[in-house]
Amino acid sequence: MHPRLLKTFLAVARTRNITRAAEAVHLAQSSVSDQVQSLEAELGAALFTRSKAGLELTPAGLALKPVAEELLRLDAEARAAVQAAVGQTSGQVTVGALETIASARLAPWLPGFQARHPGIIVRMKVAGSGALLRQLEDGDIDVVFCFEPRHFAKDTSDQRFARRTIMAEPLVLVAAPGKGTAPGDIAALAKLRFVATEPGCIYRHMVDTAFVEAGVDAPEIAAEVGSIGVIARLVAAGAGFGLVPRIAVSDAIARGDIVELPWPGSARAAPLTMIWRRRRVQPAALRQLLAAARDTLVPTERSGAESTKHSNALFANSS
Repeated sequence: MHPRLLKTFLAVARTRNITRAAEAVHLAQSSVSDQVQSLEAELGAALFTRSKAGLELTPAGLALKPVAEELLRLDAEARAAVQAAVGQTSGQVTVGALETIASARLAPWLPGFQARHPGIIVRMKVAGSGALLRQLEDGDIDVVFCFEPRHFAKDTSDQRFARRTIMAEPLVLVAAPGKGTAPGDIAALAKLRFVATEPGCIYRHMVDTAFVEAGVDAPEIAAEVGSIGVIARLVAAGAGFGLVPRIAVSDAIARGDIVELPWPGSARAAPLTMIWRRRRVQPAALRQLLAAARDTLVPTERSGAESTKHSNALFANSS
């Protein structure tokens, strides 16, 4: 069974749709159908059946799915082992990141990485945490950079994945200019209106957790929006307060569009974490990127000594 056919089969199994599978593997729909039929002919069994909900795996397809996943993992590990044996350091690595992290942390850092490793091609995918982790699980992404507050991990017991905290990004309370000072305690702050992302989003979790951990109910949400950029604009217009990573709103603060207020409690921070699939042999390109991120992806606003000290302390305490 050719790995190409297995990859196409798994794409159809995940999407349950030929059109979406074709987009995922960058093939024409007819090519996807031909490859599935070739695999079915080779195995002598139908792998899919049609239903109102889309394509469903047959018993034969269900039996093939975990084996196909393992075969593709072995194929990737075999290639990585050969690359390591001959000292090859080139290749391609696909990075997934939240929009905030991609623009504020990875975009300034990646040119330096690529200058040091010209043989490595880096592809970037930007999406929400849930979508990124699904793509990592499916093998479409090699490493994900996301915020991971306590108790928000998808499944910290899942031994298929490794994770490493790189740094802690400060969370800041922001308001429109002229709003005055924030209340002196969290209970009073919880009675005010906030602007946040939708439930289920990692940024919304940051807001809710900040109050729940202090023993008070989460505040009333004046507006639920899809991005931190919109949160900043609504806060600037006076729609409510916001609690967001400082890196996401540093430009708005610098321009004076919004102001940072003291948080009435212990400082809040969101760990910036990279997550990747465990392999017996990591591809050279991914290994180089993980090492570089560990050593050099630090906040530019800190002094070099402080950044290194902070990053090393987080690594010492991370899983």
